[in-house]
Amino acid sequence: MPTFIFFRNKTKIDKIQGADNKALEEKIKQHYGEDGGDGEEAGVKGMMDLSTFIDKAQSECLNEDDDHPYTHCLTSGGGFLQSDCDEQLILAVAFNQGFKIHSIRIKAPQDKGPKTLRIFMNQPNTLDFDKADSMVATQDITIAPNQLDGSVIPLKFVKFQNVKNVQFFFKDNQEGGDVTQIDYLNVIGTPIDTTNMNDFKRVAGKKGETE
Repeated sequence: MPTFIFFRNKTKIDKIQGADNKALEEKIKQHYGEDGGDGEEAGVKGMMDLSTFIDKAQSECLNEDDDHPYTHCLTSGGGFLQSDCDEQLILAVAFNQGFKIHSIRIKAPQDKGPKTLRIFMNQPNTLDFDKADSMVATQDITIAPNQLDGSVIPLKFVKFQNVKNVQFFFKDNQEGGDVTQIDYLNVIGTPIDTTNMNDFKRVAGKKGETE
């Protein structure tokens, strides 16, 4: 049976079996980039944009506006995430494998962009707002207005070494308004396990043989 395995930076990201041209074409489009392949670079040497590895079926956002859900902020130019009832947001992001997370990048308006950010990792369930406010976070960050231009915001790398999921609690925004807006959120890191292409062995025939 024809089998197609997709890799990015030596990391297996997907697999499809069967001679289904349409399904294969859709997978290629999906992993080439939801924004047409013009996505932004991670901006950190040796690290990669982890957007491709997000498991959206296991991810969610609390207090998101129905017209501006969290999926809009995961791709550059894909709309924006906006809070609904008040300024707070909890974005729970699940990955399809383990990662080391190095940093994040945020693009947002300087007035409605997030200010106080609390980050939690590997929680069994999405936190509610009371717990997100009271629990000890993996890291607390105060975001300056000039960091909302997509600049790299380093995290405490040593604390984010085996991340299966990460939760971002955006507690308030820059000017204390009722609406928080995030145009783009980029998580930057590297997979725990990479694939050595030299480990692949030929299934049939000998090296140098032609079909």
